[in-house]
Amino acid sequence: MGTIYTCTMNLAIDLFIETEQLLPQVVNRTLDDEIQANGKGVNVSLILKMLGIPSTALGFSGGFTGKYIEDFLSEKHIKTDFVAVNGMTRINVFTQVNEENKEYKLVNQGPAISPENVERLLAKIKTLVPGDFLCVSGSLPKGVQPTVLIEISKICQEREVKLIIDSSYKEVRECLQYRPYLIKPNEDELATLFDVATIAPEDYQKYGQMLIAEGAQNVLLSLGSEGGIFFNEATCLIANAPKGKVVNTACAGDSLLGTFIAGMVRKEEVSHTLKRSIAAGSSTAFKKGLTDFLDIPELEAQIHVHRKEVHK
Repeated sequence: MGTIYTCTMNLAIDLFIETEQLLPQVVNRTLDDEIQANGKGVNVSLILKMLGIPSTALGFSGGFTGKYIEDFLSEKHIKTDFVAVNGMTRINVFTQVNEENKEYKLVNQGPAISPENVERLLAKIKTLVPGDFLCVSGSLPKGVQPTVLIEISKICQEREVKLIIDSSYKEVRECLQYRPYLIKPNEDELATLFDVATIAPEDYQKYGQMLIAEGAQNVLLSLGSEGGIFFNEATCLIANAPKGKVVNTACAGDSLLGTFIAGMVRKEEVSHTLKRSIAAGSSTAFKKGLTDFLDIPELEAQIHVHRKEVHK
């Protein structure tokens, strides 16, 4: 098994708040709050660690907030190799308002990244060796253009690194020519890739197979409360999601992806991996932080995976 790297170019500290009401121009008292080191690749590293798989976190880190994330990961025995940048790693706020049964998400931009620091990150990626895995996740900070994903894809193909992309930019489609190992769009991102407003559920398989035809080796389509679909050249697996009260959706997709990567790294049967991954994503959605995997067996019992014929 090669070394696994996660790359979060826009690290974050997430502040989760629970309040009964959210009213303007008055002091709103919270019922509960929690701070968590975050960023999509960071979450993947945390999930992998819980599943017994080591990884190294790459990305850009700035200020005392970036240091907090580095210290947090160090305490979890997760290696980091961040590029130090000017400015401060961002703080995002997610507020659950019980009276409305709604979640409000305030996501900040993060520090501006210089071209020199982008090159420093690419230089680190160029040291990866054949058989390594690189998971690039999340949004890009100011100063980093989406074309960096194409550059990374080309580097990974040249170095025989298994690239995993979880990002919402339309440039992901241009990465497919470099044969990424896995991409993980949700339904909105799938529509963005094909420049259409929406995609009907009955057309998910058609568009998923188009991504495979354009070069993606594997596609994991994340459908939130509707479950997920896995595609490759020979397989189409469809799974539902379990039922539960959604508390926070911020890290659910990362939990799904981290669990799925663990299954692929260990070469486990893909239908089992898909079921466990959807259970992990749902478990996170039903909690304030990442899943602890304790409720996975009962959630898996609600999930059914069925195979659809692949039309070539």
